[in-house]
This record gives sequence, structure tokens and C-alpha cells, in this order.
Amino acid sequence: MFPPGYRIGHATDRRSRTGCTVILPPPGTIAAAEIRGGAPGTRETGVFTPGNLVNEIHALVFAGGSAFGLATADGVAAWLQERGVGFAVNAVRVPIVAAAVLFDLAVGKPRHPGPAMGRQACRAAREGPIETGAVGAGTGATVGKLFGVARAVRGGVGSSVIRLPAGDVVAAIVAANPFGDVVDPESGRILAGPSSRGGARVRTARALLRGDLAESPLAAAATTLVCIATTVPFEPGSLKRIAIEAHDGIARAVRPAHTVVDGDTVFALAPSGPAPPVLLRLRVGAAAAEAVARAIVDAVRRRPGSARTRR
Repeated sequence: MFPPGYRIGHATDRRSRTGCTVILPPPGTIAAAEIRGGAPGTRETGVFTPGNLVNEIHALVFAGGSAFGLATADGVAAWLQERGVGFAVNAVRVPIVAAAVLFDLAVGKPRHPGPAMGRQACRAAREGPIETGAVGAGTGATVGKLFGVARAVRGGVGSSVIRLPAGDVVAAIVAANPFGDVVDPESGRILAGPSSRGGARVRTARALLRGDLAESPLAAAATTLVCIATTVPFEPGSLKRIAIEAHDGIARAVRPAHTVVDGDTVFALAPSGPAPPVLLRLRVGAAAAEAVARAIVDAVRRRPGSARTRR
């Protein structure tokens, strides 16, 4: 469960295998962003640079549809504006809505989410348990695209929560659509990845080093999208470091990670306040990386309908 005050909602188009997920934080939440993938699709990441005018965030959207899916943020911004939520500029309220997208156009029907789906996700947003699996932004997500989508497996939305010794919370929600395999961070065992034509499991990282790759590894674009949320107050500069450290969780659970065809992006959200003491910053950073790794594993956990993807 995310920290109190956070509302999360999905809009899911199962027929077209796409969707979006919206995260609505409580008032006074600030954000930081860190992009490590070579093929990102994002909106409003630069606004959170430490020292800029605005650091507060009013909504975060993850969506399928590649660059087309960024339009979901327009629907979210309009929904918030109608409710008087936003950064005050004279008499106008301007909602700060960040977004990141993943590529799912190679599965399902070629339909991408837009403003109406963003509004739908806002209406569905609730506090409490988060629906995970092939929902929202993860509806058309796939894992292990070395040989293209036809031999990949389903990805999806995953979440996890870690409670620190003093009671503070570090939570993660991810949309896992990576080029690489999802592995057990402890054992390295492959949990989701491509298969050879004979059905044998293939380790993507090993195949990149030693295999015959006559088939293009660019058959489908990829991404892991992450939101970290904590109850520990931060100021923008120290929160940026949490977003950086959270990327370690992607590298633990996805192999290879941060490739040129991935759009790996992390957003870190926290209440605005002074920088925490160094020990607490270390704990939150470590918890962020661990929460991300667990959430990615959760995204590929076997559920009804999580069978191998075929085009």
C-alpha cells in the first residue's frame, strides 16, 4: 500500500492491449526524476531540476502507446484544473503533470491511450491496495524482447512497500516492459524472458555476448517506468539522489538494464521539507532500490491471464 494520501488508478483497454496508470499524490508533494534509458518518452521531467521555480507535483502518469500516450497527461491536467488543483499563476491554476510512456504498439490493436483514458484513470484513483499485473500502463507490456514481441512474455504493473525502523514508508510502483529478462535479484534465476525457437529459455545478456543474433534486437522498443514514494520529507536536491539510487533496483531485477532501446525512468516523490540526516538518506536510498526490484518481480508474478504472449 502506498503512503497515506496517495490515490492510484488505472484505465485499461484489454481489447487493444494498452492503458494508463495515474498517481495522484497528496498536496505538498515534490518530485525528482532520473532517466537512465537510451529511448525515453517523457513529459515535465525538466521542471523538477533542483533550483527551478516549481518542484511540487500534482500527478504522475504512466501510459502505453509510446509517444502518442503522452496525450493522457492532457486529460489528467484538465481533470485537475476543473478541481482547482495546480500551481498558482495569478488567478490561474496550472497542474504540474509529469508523464512517461512505454512502447506497446506491437501487441493488440494499434490504438493508443489519449486524454479520455487519462480522465478515466483519475476517476478510478483510490487509496489502498493497488491492482497489479496486466492492467493500466502494463496492459500491453512485455518482457524479454531479444527476438521480438512474438517470443516475449507478459510484463505489467507491480508494486511493493518497505517500512523503515522508525515507521516511515518507501513504496514503489512500476510498469515493467523491459528489453531484458526479469530475474530473481537474489539467485539470478530468470523469472520472465524470451525463449528460443525450440522453446528453451534464453538468457538475454548471455545471448548478446555470445549468440547468433540474425534477428533484430530492435524488434520492439522497451522501458521500465518507476515511481518511488516515501513519507520521509526531502528537499529537491537530496530527493534527486533517491531517484538515482532507485535505478539500482532496475539493474538488480532486469538484465540487461538501461539499454539503448529502453526508456528507463524513475520519479521519486516525497513531502517537501529539509534534507533528512545522512543515515536516514542512506536508508531511504537502499529501501528505494530494494522496493523497485521487488516491484519488478511482482509485475511478472503469475496471475490469471499471464500466459506467454503471442502476436
